[in-house]
Amino acid sequence: MVATEAAGEGINLQFCHIMINYDIPWNPNRLEQRMGRIHRYGQQKDVYIFNIVAEDTREGKVLSKLLEKLEEIKNKLGSDRVFDVIGEVFEGKNFYHLILEAITSAKELDEILKELDIEPDEEYLNKMKKALGESLATRFIDYTRIKEMAEKAREQRLIPEYVEEFFKRTFRKIGGKMRALKNGFIAIDSVPFELRQYAKNPRFKNKFGTINKQYPKATFDKDLAFKNPDAEFISFGHPLLEAIFAWGIENFGEQVKKGAVFKDPSGRLNGYIWFYVGEITDGKGDIAGRKIMAIYESKNEIKEINPAILWDLMPAADGITIETSLDKDKLLPFVIKLVEKYQKEIAKERNRQAEIKTKYGLKSLDYLIGKLDEDLAELYTKQGKGEKVELPISNKEEQKKRYEQAKKQLKEDISKEQALSISMPELFAVIRVYPEKDKAMFESEEIEKIGMDVAMNYERLNEREPEDVSSENLGFDIRSRGKDGEIRYIEVKARAGEGEVALTPNEWFKAKRFKDQYFLYVVVNAATKPVLYIIKNPAENLTPEQKVEIVRFVVPVDEWKGKKEEVWNR
Repeated sequence: MVATEAAGEGINLQFCHIMINYDIPWNPNRLEQRMGRIHRYGQQKDVYIFNIVAEDTREGKVLSKLLEKLEEIKNKLGSDRVFDVIGEVFEGKNFYHLILEAITSAKELDEILKELDIEPDEEYLNKMKKALGESLATRFIDYTRIKEMAEKAREQRLIPEYVEEFFKRTFRKIGGKMRALKNGFIAIDSVPFELRQYAKNPRFKNKFGTINKQYPKATFDKDLAFKNPDAEFISFGHPLLEAIFAWGIENFGEQVKKGAVFKDPSGRLNGYIWFYVGEITDGKGDIAGRKIMAIYESKNEIKEINPAILWDLMPAADGITIETSLDKDKLLPFVIKLVEKYQKEIAKERNRQAEIKTKYGLKSLDYLIGKLDEDLAELYTKQGKGEKVELPISNKEEQKKRYEQAKKQLKEDISKEQALSISMPELFAVIRVYPEKDKAMFESEEIEKIGMDVAMNYERLNEREPEDVSSENLGFDIRSRGKDGEIRYIEVKARAGEGEVALTPNEWFKAKRFKDQYFLYVVVNAATKPVLYIIKNPAENLTPEQKVEIVRFVVPVDEWKGKKEEVWNR
């Protein structure tokens, strides 16, 4: 049952003497002939919402004119929300009476249409913006900042390639069988009985849905899944992936806490990496932020590093163990400072949101409450004259109470959302990292610095603004912005002479994710006369050899030279 405002106002429809029937011709053979125009209210990808108007009637012509004007105003305002405030759009026009006059021929049709022919000039549009609350809302929206936040989130989020690689490694370890299909899909031929039991286990019954024995076509990429409805989309929340998480925690949770040993093929790391979880809660008891923090500790330094570094390390051979006499609390002061810094970042965003909610949300509720007070005052006057308006009074009084309660609740929520506190950081893993003994994989810091300088200079000469982010282990060394909004994610590889180059898993994952935005810059003869080779979209244009034993994707000289887009001699 759908009720209009008529029901809300308690209007008795038994006294209605004119019923308007909008004849919608559903017969496909007559649809195009009978409908006058299709007005599109909104669009989201391939989904459209239509209003079909039969223009061969007087009321149809009035509706058509109305929708035509709304479309014009919407285009000038740049907002579909104009349809939410039709009353304000046609202020002073009694649309009900216009339709009635059209149906009963009480007024000439041209005269009726002329009343709807408003001119959306600048003064009028400003008035509409105020009605929409747009002028208030946009005052607090920093579009440049939002764009930068979106870019940063895209760079740092747990991209599907990470999830896919984790799934494949763990699934094989459990005994599952799968194979690669074309165009980025996989076929899961056999799901181990042990995993399928998680869906039936009472401890996990509410967490997991059905886990099938096999999935003929699956993907970890959301865009691919949306374009291929026959494919199973595996991501967080999928029963099979959640069962793998549970299996891993049950079987290896305690071992992780004891620590593990890895080797660094780049030869740079020689120490410990501690993994902590920092958590921020607000006054409502909700988690405002949860973050994994990795701290690298060597003889010479203690610093925060990107936890994704783990992908680029090589598990040490069996039999090598980590020392058991480590002081697990010595880094707590350093970690607490990192969590406090994280708290400040969240607090800054929460304060910004609170300002918007206070000036926009509370003001909106004040407006609605004031409007109800006006309506009630008018109804009380009618009641004093003997009119029976008890039901609409009761409805509006109840509505006012709801708005007042919502305002009170919003104030409390704003205050609680700004009250942030930190929990004691939790240590959940530590690893020992040794430099790999294979000197061929060592990366000379001096040669790399020359390579970075060459790449940065090239970007500046091409009127882009490069930023060195190599220390953040994001999967690329340079973020370079062009004047036209272009962003290049650049991985720099430098060689004293010429030779093969190796990409880490983290770099390769990002190359697959960013595609044409990702560039591999290879600087050769860096020690003598540097030459820069530029390879665009290496994930699709290069065919590296995956060397599992050194956790790298190795590209031979002929391969990267043959797929270059440009060569630059410094």
